Amino acid sequence: MYLLTEEIAFPPVSETSSEGILAFGGDLQPERLLLAYKNGIFPWYSEDEPIIWWSPDPRMVLFPDDLRVSKSMRQLLCRETFTVTFNTAFEHVIRACALIHRPGQDDTWITNEMEDAYIELYKMGHVTSVEVWRDEKLVGGAYGVNLGHVFCGESMFALESNASKFGFIHLVKRLKANGCQIIDCQMHTNHLASLGAYEVPREVFLSYL
Repeated sequence: MYLLTEEIAFPPVSETSSEGILAFGGDLQPERLLLAYKNGIFPWYSEDEPIIWWSPDPRMVLFPDDLRVSKSMRQLLCRETFTVTFNTAFEHVIRACALIHRPGQDDTWITNEMEDAYIELYKMGHVTSVEVWRDEKLVGGAYGVNLGHVFCGESMFALESNASKFGFIHLVKRLKANGCQIIDCQMHTNHLASLGAYEVPREVFLSYL
């Protein structure tokens, strides 16, 4: 593993450990974050840890054409159970992602430092969020770094059953319409697998960058 300095640079991802860790240290200024995402690297760490930079192999991805929508979700979409917006409440979405309880996690990886960094990226136009509403209450959402042809998903949350899936499906359709070729889901989860995501060799993912 490498210790980053003030220089905005990363070692080659071929130096990543078997656990997926490439480096630690550095900072979350926009230039470093954008360089990281453009090279298949992302930060993930807890409050009491230094910044840890990851580039796992294999990589969990979703190709927009492979989006899997179950029969029950298709019925939910047809009923227009929720209202969906984009980029209207990003700061509320990232805060909800930080606060939501997740089984197996004692604390959040979305630290105050992370929130501030992604809010800055959002203001610069590099982050896209989807918001899911019921009766004018935010009940679900997701966000990620948008590189145009590649979308790097970061986090999602739901306060009601299926709210995050509802928003994610709308987000994928919007990204596809705007020319997105691949969605980075980072690491395997059953939730994302149920939506059609699967693992590919890191080199395959990097070829899209």
